[in-house]
Amino acid sequence: MKQGLRLGILLVLIVSCCSWGFLVHRTINQLAVYELPGEMQPYFYRNMEYLVKNAPRPDERRNQDSTEATKHFVDLEMFEHAGDAPMPMRWEDAVARYGKDSLLEYGYVPYHIMSTKEKLTQAFRSLNSDSILFYAADLGHYIGDAHVPLHTTANYDGQLTNQKGMHSLWESMIPEMELEQYKLKSKHKAKYLKDPAAAIWKGVRQAAALLPEMFAQETAVSKQFTDSTKYRVQIRRGKEVKSYSSGFAKAYSAALKKTINEQLLRSADMIADFWYTAWVDAGKPDLSSITKPAFSETDKTKLDEEKKAFKKNELIEKKMLISRKQKEN
Repeated sequence: MKQGLRLGILLVLIVSCCSWGFLVHRTINQLAVYELPGEMQPYFYRNMEYLVKNAPRPDERRNQDSTEATKHFVDLEMFEHAGDAPMPMRWEDAVARYGKDSLLEYGYVPYHIMSTKEKLTQAFRSLNSDSILFYAADLGHYIGDAHVPLHTTANYDGQLTNQKGMHSLWESMIPEMELEQYKLKSKHKAKYLKDPAAAIWKGVRQAAALLPEMFAQETAVSKQFTDSTKYRVQIRRGKEVKSYSSGFAKAYSAALKKTINEQLLRSADMIADFWYTAWVDAGKPDLSSITKPAFSETDKTKLDEEKKAFKKNELIEKKMLISRKQKEN
């Protein structure tokens, strides 16, 4: 029952072009490419349009695949009660402790990330370009979702605390409004993860730790608004839909300070780390053989210009951020 309700809300988000998928997922996949080492970067840069365009694909699959939804989140409080040990890092151990049905009901994004990482590693080993790109794009999506605090709780839309609508507010509405003001640069360079499961679990728990402040600030900021100024009512598919107003979104974002921007960058950094780790685990195969057409001096010059813009936080200013160009088109 709970899974069905959640799936319904997620589908509404997809139809509305919301979620940490359409804009931010595309953005973080692009940023991750700039953080890769020279042995990988030409191949990933050559295929960057694909990786950006297909970043939301796992969300879109929910329309056809009933098993897809719970791959995107994990409701920690449904597994970790007071006094309980933390959730196991390995899927097999989690199944043994909770049962597969519970994991499929309350989410298993960290385990699915590890499964997708292994598929990407195998694709690198076989130098299957179609599979590499498919799993790299999907892996970026799930890692992004794991960094969204509301993907770590049963109160995923604020529905349990009379704060319904927080899901799209935090991961869609605010980034859409404020991306031009974000810092879209990072000094991070892809690093090899000796324990990728530990890394993703650290990311999940860091995201979950943001929840108390998120809910508290929504309550605090609400005191500055009346019901009529806090919400807006729109007609969608013939029905009235109530959501937060742009004025409230701006005030709430100011109260959160840099939180959303920081989570965006953490996502991009970890995506680069996982792509790199999968490649290293595959034996560092030569990707030049599947980089078609061959990477040219013109390509190198263009990549260098974009990397320079990335380091100076000028991707949007110089119209190099693909997700924004796609929106304009």
